[in-house]
Amino acid sequence: MGLYREPLVRIVGDRGVLVEYGDSIHPEVNLKVRAMAGLLETRGVEGLQEVVPTYRSLLLIYDPMATQPQTLIRGLRSLEKGMSEIQVPPPREVEIPVCYGGEFGPDIEFVANYHGLTVEDVIRIHSSPRYQIYMMGFTPGFPFLGGLPELLATPRLETPRLSVPAGSVAIAANQTGIYPITSPGGWRLIGRTPLRLFRPEREQPFLYKAGDFIRFRPIDRESYYALAQKQD
Repeated sequence: MGLYREPLVRIVGDRGVLVEYGDSIHPEVNLKVRAMAGLLETRGVEGLQEVVPTYRSLLLIYDPMATQPQTLIRGLRSLEKGMSEIQVPPPREVEIPVCYGGEFGPDIEFVANYHGLTVEDVIRIHSSPRYQIYMMGFTPGFPFLGGLPELLATPRLETPRLSVPAGSVAIAANQTGIYPITSPGGWRLIGRTPLRLFRPEREQPFLYKAGDFIRFRPIDRESYYALAQKQD
């Protein structure tokens, strides 16, 4: 259905308010989420401690000693009246080089066989779209990307790996994403980028942010290692 005419508000525990703007993963819904997150960051609401944007909602964490849920909700609705004044920053397009298959993508053959495709088909189909980053989460800088072709929608692993290498590009159900740091993970690994996606020493630690677009560019092993050397 997409964007709700009025957001749904739910109390979450003793310090949270969940505001839902739609019922599906949709660009219009996510734009509203990002606009409201930006509005809250610039204008603020008394007692609000943290804003956590997702695909279709905002989780507001507040200080119960400074405010109450209904006060927070009234402040949020008042801010919504100024939505027309907010300009969401235009998205960038970030190119991510990826070496598909082999040691970098141990699950790519499973994905191909699951759909009756060749490995070359998987690479071509996966690297064709322009993917929007709907949200960041789970580990620092992990981009949840919308737009994976249905042809590649594949179940996640039954048993997650204890360690997934940083830079791994993966598929789970109808989503694709990138592991910026080494971590456990249950997504199907189909390739890896040599880029260091997370550099905490930089002013902007990540190469991208929610709302940006990502394009994957297939590269060979030689190019992978050449680019990897330049990251040090």
